[in-house]
Amino acid sequence: MTVLVVVGDGARPDTLRAAMAAGHLPELARLDRDGGTYTVSSCFPSVTGPAYAPFVCGRFPAGIGLPALRWYDRARQVTRWPSYARSYVGSQMRLLDRDLSREARTLFEHVGGDRGLASFSMLGRGLPARRHVGKSVGMLARVTHTHFRGDLDAWLRLDERVADTVARRVRRERPRYLLAALTGIDKASHAEGPESAQTLRAMRVVDRLVGELRHDAERAGEWERTQLWITSDHGHALVEQHDDLADWARSRGLRVLAHPNVFVPHAEI
Repeated sequence: MTVLVVVGDGARPDTLRAAMAAGHLPELARLDRDGGTYTVSSCFPSVTGPAYAPFVCGRFPAGIGLPALRWYDRARQVTRWPSYARSYVGSQMRLLDRDLSREARTLFEHVGGDRGLASFSMLGRGLPARRHVGKSVGMLARVTHTHFRGDLDAWLRLDERVADTVARRVRRERPRYLLAALTGIDKASHAEGPESAQTLRAMRVVDRLVGELRHDAERAGEWERTQLWITSDHGHALVEQHDDLADWARSRGLRVLAHPNVFVPHAEI
């Protein structure tokens, strides 16, 4: 049995269904007709990174060492001086696999590293770097540059490139387990809203990849032994105003430890 999981990071079930009904996502609509579409609850915290734990381990993140995207280590057993805090946004992203409890075996570890394949998954323990699209120095540099420029168009082009690479490698390498994350829907929803034209463009990248994966499996006579799942870690709501609890506490004279400022002597909260 081959299991192919495509994560449309940040996709909402209602916007996906609406786009399918409007004819914008024909491959997803075809899968819906042959299988089904279901709305399920995400885990907590429902944020990219920790929320990938169910896809990779079949476990909720908090109980296996990933309590949040950013967290304070009150016991001071995992993190180090001076902050005793963790942030998986930035350089400490590389520590996700290390923080993940050893008792929580990943599917990559179950199937064997050379029989797995991933793209842009923040969790990939047991998978050699050469089997993880996006782990090369050149790709990481491109991702970092694109992210900090806030260039949405460039990010969606990157999504298209990643999708093409994943389809090609699945066709050639025939992994037993694939976790392919496409993050364009999330980026577009943050920038322009979950129902924007750019978000639809990102959904179409997912749709095209799904179509290629199915077509290749059918052509190879493997479709009946293939499970193709499309899922998401969270959705999006249009936010026009935001209250920051850390700023609220600071305005009342409290010394607050909160990212990105985690070097606060004698913090009160």
